[in-house]
Amino acid sequence: MTFFQQLVTHTVQYGGPRRLITGLLQQDRSVPVVCLSTSCFWNTRNKNLYGCVDQEKYSSLVRSVVSSKVSSQTPTSLAEEDRKLYGPVIRSKPVAEGSVPRAPKNAAPLLNPGKVLDQTQEAALKAPLRFALQRGQGRSYIPSVTRILQQTMPLEQAFYLERWRKKMIAELGEEGFSQYTANLFKQGNVFHVALEAILKSAEVAEQEEGGVDVCGYIQSVQHVLADVGGVRAIESAVKHQSLSYVGLVDCVAEYRGKLCIIDWKTSEKPKPLLRNTFDNPLQVAAYIGAMNSDDNYGFLVENGLIVVAYKDGSPAHPHFMDPDLCLEYWNKWLFRLEEYMDRKGRKDNAG
Repeated sequence: MTFFQQLVTHTVQYGGPRRLITGLLQQDRSVPVVCLSTSCFWNTRNKNLYGCVDQEKYSSLVRSVVSSKVSSQTPTSLAEEDRKLYGPVIRSKPVAEGSVPRAPKNAAPLLNPGKVLDQTQEAALKAPLRFALQRGQGRSYIPSVTRILQQTMPLEQAFYLERWRKKMIAELGEEGFSQYTANLFKQGNVFHVALEAILKSAEVAEQEEGGVDVCGYIQSVQHVLADVGGVRAIESAVKHQSLSYVGLVDCVAEYRGKLCIIDWKTSEKPKPLLRNTFDNPLQVAAYIGAMNSDDNYGFLVENGLIVVAYKDGSPAHPHFMDPDLCLEYWNKWLFRLEEYMDRKGRKDNAG
């Protein structure tokens, strides 16, 4: 029997190359040991296992595995692979067909179609209009614009307001904070009285009663007052006939030739942007809607103006609201009014 025949026979008999070699050495001592190196037949560490792969079919796979410089994966191929595995990418929630933006339950127009912009109305007015708020016994309660906005204040805004209050109390104490807020309120009232005198072409005392000096505020608004004329109303009450709310308008006058509801504000901090005035634009929009609805006023108002004055006399910031901006804030006001009425209804039912 030849050597290779013995290999085949003993592979089956001994069940493996290591036992095969041992068996051959035990059976035939004449076989040279140097000829029995297993690396010649069974060592596959240096053998290329990809030689039997269908390289034409799996060429990209072979290149990506055996090459360290070339990769078949590209952003496009990766995106296609992800699409097959996970489906198409949904970048935003699809808008339901036929969906419409939410609308207020009690929708009402900002402008009154029964009124027109009458530029001759100014000449017919001997003095600015001034109607008092009709409150008292025997009258049904009608909420004010200020109360509605306070009761529906956004949580974030309420949080920062409460944080400011606690900070001021920590610095001034409860009594000191009460005195501080009372002084702010008094300054605001005196400032409005001084503005009323100016708009009526009356003289303004440099120092008002009670030692409240508003000269800085007056100096602050001088450049705005230069563009104000044609005063129609001052500190006058308005009531929306269908939505049932009231308000007290600071001033109705022309600002740079456009009839506006003007809201005078004082601030200790600069407010150069309209968004810095928080709910004031909603307040002005609510006044515009109410005045256009109120039969006491025969003219139509389309614009608003918020003027922020500063005690140190630095130039006030005027924020003009054109008809489009007024309409935007009018819609926001309607939602706040709706929220207030819903809360009030739930409270009344619970009571």
